[in-house]
Amino acid sequence: MRALADGSPPELLALYPALRSLPVAQLAASCPASAVRQVPAGAQLFSERQDCLGFPLLLAGTIKVVKSTASGREMLLYRVEPGGSCIISSSCLLGHTPYTARGVAETPLSLLVLPTATFAILVAENAMFRDFVFHLFAERIAELMQLVEEVAFHRLDQRLAKLLLARGEGIRSTHQALAEELGSVREIVSRLLKGFAVQGLVKLGREQIVVIDRAGLQQLAESNR
Repeated sequence: MRALADGSPPELLALYPALRSLPVAQLAASCPASAVRQVPAGAQLFSERQDCLGFPLLLAGTIKVVKSTASGREMLLYRVEPGGSCIISSSCLLGHTPYTARGVAETPLSLLVLPTATFAILVAENAMFRDFVFHLFAERIAELMQLVEEVAFHRLDQRLAKLLLARGEGIRSTHQALAEELGSVREIVSRLLKGFAVQGLVKLGREQIVVIDRAGLQQLAESNR
């Protein structure tokens, strides 16, 4: 990866324009291209009750943040994409608390991690960076509130139908992965999918789901029965 004149990765400022307000020397010291990490898919970036490692600046790939229960069930809280921020990391850094969820590389990643001390300085002294952090914080809170509403007030079959519709016609996924995203268990999701197949809404294959009747799925997703 070829660095810019200030020593930072070339895509960094395009993805995180708030950093453009930093003096060249500070940017070079905080975000050198040599500090970019390449992380393989499936690697765990942080875990619950672990001390916060810093503020991730994602350049490529996708991070999924999940919450686990004592029984082993997991629920996807949100995904972090390039240019975005991790609200768990932000809240831990601002509140000086350990992580409250787990972060996993969903795909191969390229990222920088701002050290805790650097993050604190930028939040305190740089208005653009502070606004960026709190703006994304507010967006993520709104997403989590929507997730709470979905879980509390919508049936699982409705939520599964919405998830399938959002994924497109051909979906490459295991039933376990869908269950984790919905905060359910594989057996229940598998039973619902088989029901969808019997109704002619989808066709099931090995780690593949093909949507056959989008209108029918849409009607199910919006039903109030």
